[in-house]
Amino acid sequence: MASDLTKKISLDYGVLLEEAGVSLRGLFLIDKEGVIRHSLVNDLPLGRSVDEAIRMLDALQCHEKEGEVCPANWRPGEDTMKPTEEGVKEYLSKHYK
Repeated sequence: MASDLTKKISLDYGVLLEEAGVSLRGLFLIDKEGVIRHSLVNDLPLGRSVDEAIRMLDALQCHEKEGEVCPANWRPGEDTMKPTEEGVKEYLSKHYK
């Protein structure tokens, strides 16, 4: 989370409602190379989920460490899958009968 008193960050990331002078609630996960790997922007009345933000950060860190893909609803400690057709088949055959 960041404070953005000048609103430059909000403008740069496209979440500033200029006519209202406020920013939408945005979450951006940026990898070690400076690439945005996940973004989520909520309208003003909608709150964010800290648990989901942490889960996404864990998924990004897992991918950076292991090089594998985190499936839907993945949690730390659960199986990942190789980013190939065979890897997906292997994962699905193990988890979905």
